[in-house]
Amino acid sequence: MLIDFLPILFAAIAFVYASVGFGGGSSYLALLALAAAPFQEMRLIALICNVIVVSGSTILYLQKKEVDFRKILPLVALSVPAAFIGAKMRISEHTFFQLLGASLILAALLLWFQPQREEKSDPLPPRPLREGALGGAIGLLSGMVGIGGGIFLSPVLHFFRWDTARKIAATATIFILVNSISGIAGQLSHLPAELNWSRIALLGAAVLLGGQLGVRVSTARFNAAIVRRLTALLVFVAGLETLLK
Repeated sequence: MLIDFLPILFAAIAFVYASVGFGGGSSYLALLALAAAPFQEMRLIALICNVIVVSGSTILYLQKKEVDFRKILPLVALSVPAAFIGAKMRISEHTFFQLLGASLILAALLLWFQPQREEKSDPLPPRPLREGALGGAIGLLSGMVGIGGGIFLSPVLHFFRWDTARKIAATATIFILVNSISGIAGQLSHLPAELNWSRIALLGAAVLLGGQLGVRVSTARFNAAIVRRLTALLVFVAGLETLLK
C-alpha cells in the first residue's frame, strides 16, 4: 500500500524541495490523497511538514541576505490572518477534496507555464495593493486546503516580474513558513479527538531528514525547471485523481 511508503516518499520530496527553497506541501497533500489518508489529518500533516522543511531554507536565505522584508510585508500582511481564517473554516470532506483537486490542478498549470527569469533581469516596480490582495487570496485558499501557498505565489510573482528568481524563491519560503504556522494555529481549535500522532511524528522526522540534506545541497545540483515540471506533473495527476474519486 502507498501509505506504507509515505515516509520514504516524504523524505525524497523534502530533499528536492528544500534544495530549491520550497516546502513541498502540495506534493505531501497529493500523496496523502492518493494514499487515502484520513481526511482529518491531511491538512495538519502537510502544514507541519512545511514548517519543518522551510525553516532550514529560511535560515539559509537569511544568511545569504536574499530576503527583502520591505517587499515581503505587503504579501504577508493579509495572507497570515487569511490563512488562519481559512484553517478555522469547517468544511465537509467532499468540499475539501473538490477544493483540493481544483487547487492542485491550478498549481500544476501555474508551475508548468511559469516563465523563465534571468537573474540579471530588472524587476518591475512593486505594487503593494495588488500584492496585498494576492497574498490575502492565496493565504485564505492555503488555510482551507492545508498548504503554505508558495506553489501559487512563486509562479505568479514570476509572471509579474516581481524580482529575480533567487529573491522570489526566498520570498516564497518566508510566505510558506508564516502561512503554515498560521494555518496550524487556525486548526488547533477543532482538531479531531483521535489523531495518529505516531504517523505524524514519523512523517515529520522523514521530512526533517530529507529537508536538512536538501538545504545542504547547492541549488546548482538541480535544474529548477526540471524540478518544477516534474512537480507539476505529479500535482496535476493527483488533482485529477482527487476530483474523479
